[in-house]
Amino acid sequence: MRFEDLPYRPCVGVVLLNRQGLVFIGQRIDGPEHIDLTHTWQMPQGGIDEGEEPWAAAVRELREETNIRSVERLGEIADWLKYDIPREIVGQAWRGKYRGQTQKWFAMRFTGNDDEIDVEHPAGHEPEFSAWRWERLQKIPDLVVPFKRAVYDRVAAEFRQFGK
Repeated sequence: MRFEDLPYRPCVGVVLLNRQGLVFIGQRIDGPEHIDLTHTWQMPQGGIDEGEEPWAAAVRELREETNIRSVERLGEIADWLKYDIPREIVGQAWRGKYRGQTQKWFAMRFTGNDDEIDVEHPAGHEPEFSAWRWERLQKIPDLVVPFKRAVYDRVAAEFRQFGK
């Protein structure tokens, strides 16, 4: 199948803000998209299961990647945001079934304490992050792989009122 004919994987993304207005980012353990050590960070994101609503998927993905359960909903981006993965890694990502992702993004406030966060032993899931930190929302687009940058720029612009 040609790259242009491949579908987008339906996914969610989470902007998780702490009480100070900083955003959770995790350093990805691995992936075919890694080009250097600077662009290995991202916000929690993942696939929507068959029949699952996007908000429920966002809460589940956040728990599976970070162990976080203590959140309240702040907002969502009305549009679905898309990105293509580089053609040269299509066969390595998602077994070649998708050309990229279409994502519904949500902003959430973290209402718990930092000791709730456990990226090394997340709830019932293999770890995806090797490290995490709180970061200013405006800085995050500079830390992701370049092909996700436009989506992260849009997310930062849409949710800037919640951030620091």
